[in-house]
Amino acid sequence: MSTEDLSSEVVLVVLPAEPELRDELEVVNEKIANGDDRDLIIDFSRVEILASSSISSLMILHSLMSERGRRLILCNVGLPTKGIFNVVGLREFFDFADDKFDALAKLGIPSETSKT
Repeated sequence: MSTEDLSSEVVLVVLPAEPELRDELEVVNEKIANGDDRDLIIDFSRVEILASSSISSLMILHSLMSERGRRLILCNVGLPTKGIFNVVGLREFFDFADDKFDALAKLGIPSETSKT
């Protein structure tokens, strides 16, 4: 997992593939639970499949972010992975963006002011 501060209010997390994905999502959940108070963009470009434990961790993360009034946006989600969200009925639960620039636009942050 790699992280990048895109602005003072937004962090980008690039997730690894399974089986490391679940453990990395737990690390992200711990950081948010311990007070990291920024919007979060999660890049799925390396993710090909989601295990049920990873979906559960994403739902927990979504709840943590909502409790803090922060946004969680998933980007670079491939069609097979989006299909998993559809099958389990969570497509409408999460906010999706094409890439990090689209995610920044959804957050109202111009991409030219962010670190790239």
